[in-house]
Amino acid sequence: MISVRLHSVVEPDGVAATREIIHHRGSAVILPRNDDGKVLLVRQFRFAVGAYMWELPAGSLDAGETPLQGSRRELAEETGCRASSWQKIAEFYPSPGFLSEKMTIYLAEGIRTGTARPESDERIETRWFTPRECREMIRKGQICDAKTLVGLMCLWDARLRKGSGTAQKTGRKNAR
Repeated sequence: MISVRLHSVVEPDGVAATREIIHHRGSAVILPRNDDGKVLLVRQFRFAVGAYMWELPAGSLDAGETPLQGSRRELAEETGCRASSWQKIAEFYPSPGFLSEKMTIYLAEGIRTGTARPESDERIETRWFTPRECREMIRKGQICDAKTLVGLMCLWDARLRKGSGTAQKTGRKNAR
């Protein structure tokens, strides 16, 4: 999933440097929203921070997989849900100082529920939250991971989706 390499580089301004970089093929992040405007979050234990966290469903891209394909796969695996409408709302680098990972967030609507198929080492709880509940959880520090904060910010500020030039509406057949 990752590799760590030491690079000897000359940066654009001519500075010679050594950089340790974690290389990652990227991640798909899904912001599922139902017809009532509620957002589906997942809760799981995150060993790196030693805590259970509420966050958007997400996962690493498989080799050769596009962010949209990964989003569809991860939504079904982690939550059992499927969506009929997908819109790219953000792409960002969570920690570009040492990590090459790009996260792509899709707004998923037209949600149909089903049976989740998490990986054998995943213990995932799911729950629908209103926008007000999400804002309160952010205020209390109960939502504190970058992908979820960025996704909710983009959802709540339509200018970020429509005015950025990166929004991309996709249907089932023509999505990439």
